[in-house]
Amino acid sequence: MDRPNPFSDTKRVLVARGLRAFGDGFVALLVPIYLIELGFSPLAIGAIVTSTLIGTALLTLWVGMVANRYSVRRLLLACAVLMAATGAGFAVTTAFWPLLLIAFVGTMNPTSGDASIFLPLEHAALTQTVEPRRRTALFARYSVIGSLAGAIGVLAASLPDWAAAWTGYSRTAAVQSMFVLYALLGIISLLLYRPLSAAVEAPDEAPHRPLQQSKRLVYGLAALFGMDSFGTGFLVQSLLALWLYQTFQISVTAAASILFWSGICSTISYFAAVPIAKRIGLINTMVFTHLPSNLLLLLVPFSPSLGWAAGLLLARFALSQMDVPVRQAYVVSMVPPEERAGAVAVTGAVRGVAQSFGPVLAGLAIGAASFGLPFFAGGGLKIVYDLALFAGFRNRRPAHER
Repeated sequence: MDRPNPFSDTKRVLVARGLRAFGDGFVALLVPIYLIELGFSPLAIGAIVTSTLIGTALLTLWVGMVANRYSVRRLLLACAVLMAATGAGFAVTTAFWPLLLIAFVGTMNPTSGDASIFLPLEHAALTQTVEPRRRTALFARYSVIGSLAGAIGVLAASLPDWAAAWTGYSRTAAVQSMFVLYALLGIISLLLYRPLSAAVEAPDEAPHRPLQQSKRLVYGLAALFGMDSFGTGFLVQSLLALWLYQTFQISVTAAASILFWSGICSTISYFAAVPIAKRIGLINTMVFTHLPSNLLLLLVPFSPSLGWAAGLLLARFALSQMDVPVRQAYVVSMVPPEERAGAVAVTGAVRGVAQSFGPVLAGLAIGAASFGLPFFAGGGLKIVYDLALFAGFRNRRPAHER
C-alpha cells in the first residue's frame, strides 16, 4: 500500500492556488470594465462586487463549519466545480439580475486576494503537512504564488484588447472568452485536487466539533479582521482599477500594468515577512508593516498625476501585504488542529462580510466624483484596526514563540 506523500499534496495545493490566483487576477480587472461596457452604472457595479463578497463570505463560513465533518479533499473538489460553473455563467450572461445571482453563489473574486471559499480548506490541508515553526514560511510561499500568479493574471486582462484589434471580434465577446478561461482553470484545479492523500485531513483522533476552546480568541480576531476588511472593501482591486480608469482616463493596458507591478511589490513583501516575523514576532510584524502602508493610502487621492498615484500605490503594496502570511500563520497556530478550518472560516467569513459593504459605498462615491472618499475611509479604518490589534493581542503569542 502506498504511503501518503505530504510534499506532493503541498505542491498540488500550491499549484491550484496559483491557477486560481491567475484567474482572479484577470477577472478582478475585467469585471468592472465589462460591466461598464454593458451599460451598468457605478452603483450597479458596486452592487455586483458586493454580491460576490457577501456570497463568498457566507459560503466560506459554511465550508469552514462543515470541514471538520467531511473530507477536505471532497470539499475542494466541490469548490472547483463551482468555480467552473461561475466562469461559464459570466460568459453567457449579460443581464443585471442573473449576473448579481451568479456573483452571489459563485467563486468570482474581485479582490484578487485571499477572499475565497478555497481558503479555509487549503489552509487546513497545508497546516497538516508542515511543523508549526515552518508554517509562516509555507503560508508565505502560498501568498507569493498567489501574488505572482495574480499579477500575471492582471497582465492577461489586456488580451481582449489585442484579440479585438487583431481578430475583429467585439471587445465584449473577447472579454467573455476570458470568463471561459476562468471556467477551464476551475476544471484544472479539480484535476489537481483529485489525487490528494489522507495526509491533508485532520487527525482521526481529533474530535469533530465546531469552535469551543478557541471561541473567544477567534471571535475577537474576527471582529478586528472585519474592521480591516471593511476598510479594504473601499478599495478592492476591481474598484481601484475603476478609479484609475475614470480619474486619469487611462487604457485597460495601463491599468493592468500598474496593478501588475503592485502584485510584484506584494510578492516581495511576502518574502520579507518571514525573517521579520522570526525576529519581532507575528503580531508585531502585522502591525508595524501594515500601519505605514495605510498612511500612504491616505496620500493617494492628493496625487497631481498618474505617476504620483502609481508611485504611492506601489509603495503601499510593498508594505501592505506583509501581514497576510503572518496573519494566516497566527490564526492556525493559536487554535487546536480540529478547530483550524473553523477558525480560518470564521475569520475569513467576517472579513468577507465586512469587506462587502465597502464596494457599494465606494461605487456611490466614485459615481458622485468624490474620488478621495474611498481612500480616506478605507485608510482611516485600517489604521484604527492596526492600533486595536496591537493593544489587544501584543501579549498573546503562539506556543512556538513562547
